[in-house]
Amino acid sequence: MKVLLLKLWMAVAAVLLLPTGSPLAHTEPTAPAVGSVLQQLPGASLKKTGDLVRQLEQVGGAEMRPLFEVMLAGDLYYVKESGQLLQIQKNSDGARMGVSLFEGKSLGEFNSRDIKKVRVNNRLRSQLRDAIARIELLHGDEAAQKAAVLAMLDDLNEQNLRLLQTAQQAGVSAEVSTLIELADAMVQLRTSTDTVDRLAAIEAMQGRLETPVRNQLQRLVNSDSEQDVAVVAAAQKALDKISGRMEFYGQMEQLFFGLSLGSVLLLAAIGLAITFGVMGVINMAHGEMIMLGAYTTYVIQQLMPNAIGYSLLVAVPAAFLVSGSVGVLIERGVIRHLQGRPLETLLATFGISLILQQAVRSIFSPLNMQVVTPEWMSGSLAINPVYSITYNRLYILLFALAVFAALVAILKKSSLGLNVRAVSQNRDMAKAMGVRTEMVDAMTFGLGSGIAGVAGVALSQLTNVGPNLGQSYIIDSFMVVVFGGVGNLLGTLVGGFSLGVANKFLEPATGAVLANIIVLVCLILFIQKRPKGLFPQRGRAAE
Repeated sequence: MKVLLLKLWMAVAAVLLLPTGSPLAHTEPTAPAVGSVLQQLPGASLKKTGDLVRQLEQVGGAEMRPLFEVMLAGDLYYVKESGQLLQIQKNSDGARMGVSLFEGKSLGEFNSRDIKKVRVNNRLRSQLRDAIARIELLHGDEAAQKAAVLAMLDDLNEQNLRLLQTAQQAGVSAEVSTLIELADAMVQLRTSTDTVDRLAAIEAMQGRLETPVRNQLQRLVNSDSEQDVAVVAAAQKALDKISGRMEFYGQMEQLFFGLSLGSVLLLAAIGLAITFGVMGVINMAHGEMIMLGAYTTYVIQQLMPNAIGYSLLVAVPAAFLVSGSVGVLIERGVIRHLQGRPLETLLATFGISLILQQAVRSIFSPLNMQVVTPEWMSGSLAINPVYSITYNRLYILLFALAVFAALVAILKKSSLGLNVRAVSQNRDMAKAMGVRTEMVDAMTFGLGSGIAGVAGVALSQLTNVGPNLGQSYIIDSFMVVVFGGVGNLLGTLVGGFSLGVANKFLEPATGAVLANIIVLVCLILFIQKRPKGLFPQRGRAAE
């Protein structure tokens, strides 16, 4: 009995002696405090709501973030009869579906007469953003902390600065610590009267690309009340440096967009370069092979609605097979009967392109179809505050280079590649050596059409899928092939990226249409000097 009483006394003493900051010491008081504050939200005035938000942040901390985010989005409602708070989301049918705030459980459908919205104005939205930023700063990971500091730069005050300094003392990453020091410099520039301190603050802000930094320096330079000439001169110098860096990253952005366009042109033209180089066929239906690849992607997504992330991986080989098979049928059914008659071949393939377009309109309707971008291709990679790279264009660029490398390996290492190179250099000699040139033509046309279908998969992630999709790229594809050199893959690679980058650098100054015209004129002048392109084809057939 004595032992039992002793253990009970030790347990009671341990609870009583808990430090004030211990989590256990606040477990019991916190829940009732949060509940009592939440009960006051329904029907509260806007001013009182702001006080309640402040109290919830103090007693609830990080657990209040879901509530604040729902409130900021304007989706916070309460049931009139019971006062229960909940999130309201509209489904595709327009029905109001209730969701519990902290568990995320569905509460069923609600009638608009039974619920009422918790009002939020601009002042409350600003307060909620600050509260979310503070929660992320104190309880989030490095990315959340960085985003929180950047959000606070727009509205720096003494309270936020003390919070940032507290977080810095508690331990943050070097990048977050640098941002906190930047915030300290911005406050020092605004509040200090000492010239040396203000110049030191401007030195810390120099070269930074964050918008609040640039805005503060610009206001200082434009201020008529600023009397310190040295501070104004230093601020102007910092602004000039920031402008120089922004211009540099603007050029980098144009370069990336140019490479992105070049990768699309490469995918669209590389199949055409093979068929044109080997068979000498001007295939006006090549754009429709791209279109078929894009529609194959759409169909695959319709068959795999719950696996969009994997549907694109399935669509690549499927599009290759579909477009490649159609290409073989076109070659076997039409083109082989028009061998050596380029004008008739051009007209025949143009007619085939119209047939394919009308077939797609009849099957899928003439309206554009939207292909969903997988989650792993969505968003962008932020290099700095003014320069980011979108994942879909980055993946397409890498994908184009991978397809190019695979095609080069096929043509260099496989027997089909050896036969293709032989036929492209001297068809008659290859036929005399026993190469089945008819089969090589069919396989080459199918390979080029299949790669065009793969290009359609990539294009479906950049634009809507429609019957006229391929027509937008057929002329550019021929330009790339002629510029790089007929039948030369390296020339197609260089030509595609060169034309893409040239277009994107000309567009800001001339506009998209005039940029295309200028590139076309320059290409015509270049062909006058080098009719065989950058990398002319070798062999007797090239004479």
